Amino acid sequence: MYCKKVFIILSLFLYCIFYAQTLHLYGGADQDQYLGCLNCDNFDKNSIWNKFSDYGNALSSKSIWNTYGNYGSTYGPYSPWNAYASYPPAILDQDGNFFGFLTLNPYQSERSELDLAMILCKHHEEIKSDVGAWYEKLFR
Repeated sequence: MYCKKVFIILSLFLYCIFYAQTLHLYGGADQDQYLGCLNCDNFDKNSIWNKFSDYGNALSSKSIWNTYGNYGSTYGPYSPWNAYASYPPAILDQDGNFFGFLTLNPYQSERSELDLAMILCKHHEEIKSDVGAWYEKLFR
């Protein structure tokens, strides 16, 4: 289990170094609502890992970590944490290239297979409780 976790983290790290793509989340029915940067530094104002930003704060309406918000609830149609969401967030790079949807739904044909997306889906409940610690685990 430990080796698998190290491999996943190393894979993500190498992916970010070699491809240097900044990945962003867009939600809503038309994926026109910016939901933050998926792999930015935890001090970045757009980062989902910055607990003081609009996108990393568990109380923000634009955060996937807001359990009661449109983009972070278990039942919301725009939430990645709703396995039946009609419109889960899209993952796009800075050039607009599509990397799939961030969703728990295993039947979503365009579900993202990125390591980071899979980790978020598997551990989203744990991550919500301590975003900062998970940032350290994943990126440091």
